[in-house]
Amino acid sequence: MKALPILIVGSMAFDDLEFPRPVRDAAGGCVHSRFEDVIGGSATYAAYAASCYAPVRVVAVVGDDFPEATLEHMRSRRVDTQGVERVSGKTFRWVGRYHADMVGRDSLATELNVFADFRPKIPESYRDSRYILLGNIHPALQLEVLDQVREPELVVADSMNFWIEREREALGRLLKRIDVLVINDEEARLLAGEHNVSLAAAEILRMGPKSVVVKRGEYGALYYDAEGVFAAPALPLHEVVDPTGAGDSFAGGMLGYVAERRRTDHAAMRRALVNATAAASYCVEAVGTRGVQDRSRHELAERVGRILALYRVDP
Repeated sequence: MKALPILIVGSMAFDDLEFPRPVRDAAGGCVHSRFEDVIGGSATYAAYAASCYAPVRVVAVVGDDFPEATLEHMRSRRVDTQGVERVSGKTFRWVGRYHADMVGRDSLATELNVFADFRPKIPESYRDSRYILLGNIHPALQLEVLDQVREPELVVADSMNFWIEREREALGRLLKRIDVLVINDEEARLLAGEHNVSLAAAEILRMGPKSVVVKRGEYGALYYDAEGVFAAPALPLHEVVDPTGAGDSFAGGMLGYVAERRRTDHAAMRRALVNATAAASYCVEAVGTRGVQDRSRHELAERVGRILALYRVDP
């Protein structure tokens, strides 16, 4: 069965990253603790991860300074970049410093640049997309995307504390129009006003989405829907190099698997969650998108097997 294309709307960016200890560069040679002009952005990470499973269509905005070579590489990975708008100015940039535990981080600067005026324009050839991933952008813009597509089968949306605290009304309207909300445990508690994650998920389901995915970093992820809860473990890794983009890679891997299988039932979503954790595990093993941008479907399947083996009592 042929995989159906995915529509991903989000950011493409440069990241300047500082780590608490030195890591090796892409060539495995020089060791650094600071990296500048790292290719990032929610749409970039998600597209690379999803392209391991299905063709991808991307809608984003970049400035004059964004390398054409990156767009060419994405196209070589089954990512259609027709919806990437290039405008005069500088590309969105995030500057961050990670804590010693590689979980906490400080945002030192956020320069929206051309992203400040981003209004998603969905090309006519994208509007029949059945699988939609709404990256972490203003919920009003996420709603504008849904107004431009025809009859999507599955809509997945990401969000964050900033929108939960400041754009509650728009976020509430969005939740009534999506199928899956992907957030972390802190965001779930904030949105629902419940400390217990299971109670928080139940409250969020009453807000509109058919299911909720709660990302828990090194502890994996939880999937809640009307049929119950499923826990997907994270693969224990010897080293986490760069957590940036892990959540976006997770979402891209999840929806990519769904588009490949063309199923959205409870069993398929459980499998999708395991594939999502596999994609995220590759992401954190290298700086920027390097961990996911050249992965093969075979490599993802091998890692899924390792994750499933964590559950086996009898080998």
